[in-house]
Amino acid sequence: MIEINVNRIQGDCGFEATDANGHTIKMDTSPETGGLNFGVRPMQVLLMGLGGCSGIDIVMILKKQRQTVEHFSMKIEGERQTVNEPSLWKNLKIVFHLKGIIDEEKAYRACELSMNKYCSVAETLRLGGTKFTWEVKVNEPETVALK
Repeated sequence: MIEINVNRIQGDCGFEATDANGHTIKMDTSPETGGLNFGVRPMQVLLMGLGGCSGIDIVMILKKQRQTVEHFSMKIEGERQTVNEPSLWKNLKIVFHLKGIIDEEKAYRACELSMNKYCSVAETLRLGGTKFTWEVKVNEPETVALK
């Protein structure tokens, strides 16, 4: 069993979650709904988890195939339901950016395996009704700014 601890530490809605290894993440809601913009919105944390889960899968699959991944990034755009409470993720568009000595077919297959078989976060979202579209770009210039 995994244990996560969540404590309110800032204003009414500023929370900090700590995992079993002591890693933390700060969460809050928007100022319009009572928050102080102290941290990431909880539903956005879910998309970050998707990125981490899928990214680990893809890099490990390509490593096993002796591909050299020099750079990996993802851009995830999401649209939430507008008429329901709770407001679930309705549509997600993902762009995988990979650079290195990578066969494009292997990159596409690794992304496909992650999104459709291995990534637990993707499956959790899928079971909640989220629709996914995604594309893979290998050794192409990125159009998004990365930090």
